[in-house]
Amino acid sequence: MSEEPDYVIENTDAGASETIPMEAGQIKKGGFMMIKGKPCKVVSISVSKTGKHGHAKCNFVATDIFTGKKLEDMVPSTHGTTVPIVNRSEWEIIDIGDDNELTLMDEGGNQKTDLNLPTHPESLADEIREAWNGGENSVMVTVQAAVGIEQVISYKKESS
Repeated sequence: MSEEPDYVIENTDAGASETIPMEAGQIKKGGFMMIKGKPCKVVSISVSKTGKHGHAKCNFVATDIFTGKKLEDMVPSTHGTTVPIVNRSEWEIIDIGDDNELTLMDEGGNQKTDLNLPTHPESLADEIREAWNGGENSVMVTVQAAVGIEQVISYKKESS
């Protein structure tokens, strides 16, 4: 008789996927899709006519939503591809640390301390720091989240 090992389950999410399957022909310009494991926003789509094997091909040109890097992918229009679930939320800056760490608060009073100032585009971090002006101004930032990555993508200076 062997003893059963104790299993420790450390996963507490609801099991929801970070991506959803979608037919390549259903993806539209301005939509999102995964290319080479990166969440991307589709910039342009060109569809080639059906070849001798009967599949039209969709050629996607897209930019990575976190780095801005341009990526391309070609998928038969009837084949499946994955689409990331992208969420955006508004947060107010409470503090900016010396190492560019942000302390943020949402409308419900919840705090978030696990984000840094953005590294893309290059000037965005300096613009946010300048607009915040050591806490003199109220600055709202938009945080975009997809496939387990969160990043500040834009800001808005509140007029007082």
